[in-house]
Amino acid sequence: MSQKLAPARVPTPGKILSRELEARGWTQKDLAEIMGRPVQTINEIIRGSKQITPETAIQLSQALGTSPEFWTNLEAKYRLHIVGKEKKEQDIARKSRLYTIAPISELIKNKWIQAVDSIDDLERQVCDFFGVSSLDETLQLAVNFRCSEHREPEETSRITWIKRVENLAKQQTIASFERKKLETAIPEILACAKQVDSIVHIPKLLADLGVHFLIVPHLSKTYLDGAAFYLNSNPIIALTLRYDRIDSFWFTLMHELAHIVLGHQGAYLDNLDALEENDEERASNEKAANWLINPHTLNEFIIRSKKVFSRKAIEEFAHNQNRHPGIILGRLHYDKLVPHKNLRQLLVKVSPILGYSTDNFCDSKLDIPQIAEVPTNHDD
Repeated sequence: MSQKLAPARVPTPGKILSRELEARGWTQKDLAEIMGRPVQTINEIIRGSKQITPETAIQLSQALGTSPEFWTNLEAKYRLHIVGKEKKEQDIARKSRLYTIAPISELIKNKWIQAVDSIDDLERQVCDFFGVSSLDETLQLAVNFRCSEHREPEETSRITWIKRVENLAKQQTIASFERKKLETAIPEILACAKQVDSIVHIPKLLADLGVHFLIVPHLSKTYLDGAAFYLNSNPIIALTLRYDRIDSFWFTLMHELAHIVLGHQGAYLDNLDALEENDEERASNEKAANWLINPHTLNEFIIRSKKVFSRKAIEEFAHNQNRHPGIILGRLHYDKLVPHKNLRQLLVKVSPILGYSTDNFCDSKLDIPQIAEVPTNHDD
């Protein structure tokens, strides 16, 4: 399709008139006397503050030997250009506001909204995403998120990420929630920590316990690994897979579950590389670590190994603990007992297993494919 080109600049009729006077050696006063009009009128036309009317166009055509249409066309084209320019400036301002409210490029990249040419369509999509009828409305979140008056990009991205998690969670149908039942089910959840394929059962296990489970990729400047908060009376656990490794997946999941089991209220948006220094985060870290690996047994393994950890030794210990060896290695990496560059082939990715439950493939009915039976005891 051919695109209709528009000039970047359109001269004012007054500019053309000024050139006509200069070519004839006339002053504005000369033209005013010829036309029988006040000098101020000619001056205003030249400055562009006064439009050329059909009557004036006829007088100019008689004075300058042109057609009236020449001047009316100049005026019409200039006024259309001005209107178009003003609209473009308004659209730029509206678009700038949208990009301030939300990370639009990432919303489009993640397919949370569609790329569109119309600013009206883009604004409507952003309003729909945040659940407001206009951008002037106060944003409502399930999370009691303290917002500064002038949001930094990191804060804007976090709010956007939370809203995406909330929107997806609202699509899920899950059981009612009882904290005691979740705590009792922790061993059943951890039974999935031996084989990487067993991770596929986690969404269904949590849904049956009344816990929303989602994987939503983190946005730039958020540095989030996971979050725990509530939607009505049901908790939400959301992971980002920022580090797509089995050790990171399990520790983040258990850390967020610990917040729920320990009865921590409010919202927890966790960057596990730099957690806030408070009692609740420390308690969740300790609970998650102890759930995953018995501290007494781990200490015995460390002493017995004399701090020399071969792949075979890690795999045997992991087998005895009914844990994937990547989980054991991740802990040894964290405790700086094994260099981070060593044995990384044990840190398998989990995204291929959870692909159907990640953001763009979120199944609201949580119809979990049966890859393997969930182990119910410590037998092989």
